[in-house]
Amino acid sequence: MAVKIRLRRMGAKKRPFYRLVVADSRAKRDGSVIESIGTYMPLEAEKFNVNKEAALNWLKEGAQPTDTAKNILSEVGVMEEFHKSKKNK
Repeated sequence: MAVKIRLRRMGAKKRPFYRLVVADSRAKRDGSVIESIGTYMPLEAEKFNVNKEAALNWLKEGAQPTDTAKNILSEVGVMEEFHKSKKNK
């Protein structure tokens, strides 16, 4: 099963709110998810709220982040930790 880390859109019209989720790559954008690992609120000052341990664990298990999810994980510092852990092996 191919697993992706991607955004799930929620919120009202013109008031977007996204959840950073781990889902099967064949599932719909707002379909079933395996685990929710964070949130992204583009209209707020405090934009990102990510469970770093869960995100790092899923990356180590082989989950592939989408481009936007990768940018969010980079902002939080998860991608840097992931690359450091790969170099240490």
